[in-house]
Amino acid sequence: MPTFALESTNGDAVSVPIAWAGKPTLVNLWATWCAPCLKEMPELQAYANEQGSNGTQVVGIALDDAAAVQAFLDQYAITYPNLIDAPGRADAGVRLGNPSGVLPYSVLVSSDGRVLKTKIGPFEDKQDISDWAQP
Repeated sequence: MPTFALESTNGDAVSVPIAWAGKPTLVNLWATWCAPCLKEMPELQAYANEQGSNGTQVVGIALDDAAAVQAFLDQYAITYPNLIDAPGRADAGVRLGNPSGVLPYSVLVSSDGRVLKTKIGPFEDKQDISDWAQP
């Protein structure tokens, strides 16, 4: 997986994938204007809660405005980590293998930073996420 830096929702610089090294990670790219993204986020939150601190970590990367992202996360009690990137020809989604920019887009990253699989489109429910996130 390529290494790059993004900002967290509170403005801190985060080095990707170094920040989650040692844990398998489900990276979900989304935006507040993407209806299928918003529909799957409570399911991603439920999956993240089920995984706890020892399972697969869920990390969102919003291709959106930071204020809109924070308002959405607060309103819907999304607590898994989220990073912010500006949409464009070299955004995080493109760097992670999604040149068409379709959202939502998910990437399963191994604990040693290898991309294991990718998915364009939303998950149906928590079981769909759990089944897909098996390495």
